[in-house]
Amino acid sequence: MKCRTKYLLCPLVLLAALSAAPTPTLAGLPATADGQPLPSLAPMLEQVMPAVVNISTVTRIDAADNPLLRDPFFRHFFAVPRQQERESNSLGSGVLVDARRGLVLTNHHVIAKADAIRVTLGDGRTLKADLVGADPATDVAVLRVPTPGLTALTLADSDRLKVGDFVVAIGNPFGLSRTVTSGIVSGLGRTGLGIEGYENFIQTDASINPGNSGGPLVNLRGELVGINTAILAPGGGNIGIGFAIPVNMARAIMDQIVDHGAVRRGAFGVAVQDLTPDLVTALKLDSQAGALVSAVDPDSAAAAAGLREGDVILRLDGRPVTNGADVRNRFGLLRVGARVELAILRDGRAMTLKGEIADPYRGFLPADKLAPSLAGALLGDPRGRGGAVLVGPVTKDSAAWQSGLREGDLIREVNGVRVGTVRDLTLVLRQSRGLFRLQIQRGEQLILLAQP
Repeated sequence: MKCRTKYLLCPLVLLAALSAAPTPTLAGLPATADGQPLPSLAPMLEQVMPAVVNISTVTRIDAADNPLLRDPFFRHFFAVPRQQERESNSLGSGVLVDARRGLVLTNHHVIAKADAIRVTLGDGRTLKADLVGADPATDVAVLRVPTPGLTALTLADSDRLKVGDFVVAIGNPFGLSRTVTSGIVSGLGRTGLGIEGYENFIQTDASINPGNSGGPLVNLRGELVGINTAILAPGGGNIGIGFAIPVNMARAIMDQIVDHGAVRRGAFGVAVQDLTPDLVTALKLDSQAGALVSAVDPDSAAAAAGLREGDVILRLDGRPVTNGADVRNRFGLLRVGARVELAILRDGRAMTLKGEIADPYRGFLPADKLAPSLAGALLGDPRGRGGAVLVGPVTKDSAAWQSGLREGDLIREVNGVRVGTVRDLTLVLRQSRGLFRLQIQRGEQLILLAQP
């Protein structure tokens, strides 16, 4: 009891003493040291923070996600439970890049399968966001927040980044909103990680954790240089190896999504590979920079441009080529109809070739002419891949989309009959007088789609 009284009275005595004494001047950090201002990221962050947003989603879980209910015939004859809603909060981050149009850049995996998306601004406002479009191949998504008073970041030229440049990552790791970490650019042009279809990552040691996905990576001027996307974490935690999508790639994808609602990648029809030391010696090259043409598709844009197997691509549109992945990434960002210029070596002679990116779905037919349940999809015969019908672009929420078709699917059977061309599919539908079920190949998986 004495001890407790002692500790209760001491603060009162101290308070009385302080009230009787002159008010002390609290010591603070000096504004300068040796006449120089102390370095701080605070002024830059004050300008950047209003453009960083938190993203949360609402996802409706369909009973069909249960493996026992995936079979279409089971679902036809047995009642399935109603949908249930599950709300997921603080799934990721985003960054405002266009204040006038309310455009937000984030990762596709942050908003994938979301039925509703909410964006929380730096001032605390939570708003419903519209999905403009997404590109899973690069893991980029674009949202629109229709509201005034927004602040956007300036986009830098990520091609000018150098290893050793200082960068800052901002996001909402583990729900801790507006968290800032700093580091340097540890590497550039990271590919072959198996994270995305098109990879050209910025590597950084600025700490990135779950919840940082989709948030900005900025330089010391507060300009956006990348979209934080992934980490290498063998033990499950951050070890200082994080990856961001370069803003130049994200901007190119965003422009197509805003213009068309999706990315319309063209086709050039060329396969390339890296130059090995043995190839450099055999081809009598000066360096290992460049990409070797390993195949050219007949009747392709590459063939029309005059490209041949064995050519070495050194420059693409005036910019040096690093390796095969560099060529694939840059072709993957070009739109249909874009003009390209290739600087190549052929048998030791320097040459310049010019070509035009082709439409990979040229000659495809609207599927609504074949069956009402396929309306909204384009169908065609894949070049060099017989024995199936290739599904082209599928309009979201169309009849074909509701039937389960997605771009890139291969239709192998219709109503139990094997088809290899659009002509085969047309004949089967005429004889069957309707579409009842499809067997499609999606990647390595075979899927059966029953039609209502």
